[in-house]
Order: sequence, then structure tokens, then C-alpha cells
Amino acid sequence: MTTSSIRLALTLAISLALVPVAFAAPPTKTGKTDKGNVLTDAKGMSLYTFDKDADGKSACNGPCATNWPVLKAEASDAAADGYTVITRDDGSKQWAYKGKPLYTFAKDTKPGDVTGDGFLNGAWHLAMP
Repeated sequence: MTTSSIRLALTLAISLALVPVAFAAPPTKTGKTDKGNVLTDAKGMSLYTFDKDADGKSACNGPCATNWPVLKAEASDAAADGYTVITRDDGSKQWAYKGKPLYTFAKDTKPGDVTGDGFLNGAWHLAMP
């Protein structure tokens, strides 16, 4: 190996070491509501958790999932920074935060709405960052 090829190899190695590593963006954003900052989906809709969910498994299926649409994940999505991907009863994927599956509420009509907070005798809660 010549001196110039060693220099070239070292320059390339240093250049690659300085390239920033890209990480996937989290599946949620943070939005402001009358009840403080909450997690939202990409459209700014408030996200909720359900007390009946346990051990990273959703208990909201069928008609429940119609009223509480899940925060869908793709099969290729990976867990990071407190977020995990769970498998629902129908085999689809859903995002969870700190082990709690995430949902929107069908009756929220615009970003900042929090009408699902406390629903069903307090079983639904805003997801907080």
C-alpha cells in the first residue's frame, strides 16, 4: 500500500465517522391543549390510553376500535425512546408509549380537542409526553 492510498483510506474512514446517524422520528408529536401538553398523531389529534389495556396488549377491539382508532404502526417500524410496537388481536400493528397502546378518539374533530379524556367512567386518559 502506498502512502497516498493510506491517506485516502484514512480520509475516507474519518469522513464516514463524521456522518450523522439518522434515527427514525418518533411516531407522535407533542401538542398543546386546554389540559396541557399531550401526545398527538401526525395530524395533531390528541392521543389516549385505556385503563383496561394490560401488559402491552390492547383490550379495545371491534366497536371499541371504531370509536377509538388505534395509532397504527407498520410491520417495519421499530421500537425506540419509550415507544414499542404491539400486535393487535387482528394481527395489525399499533404504537404504544411506555407500554400503553395509543388511540385517537372518533369524537375529537380538530387538533387540540380532548373530549375523550375521562370517558367511560374515567378509563380513558390523555397520553402525556
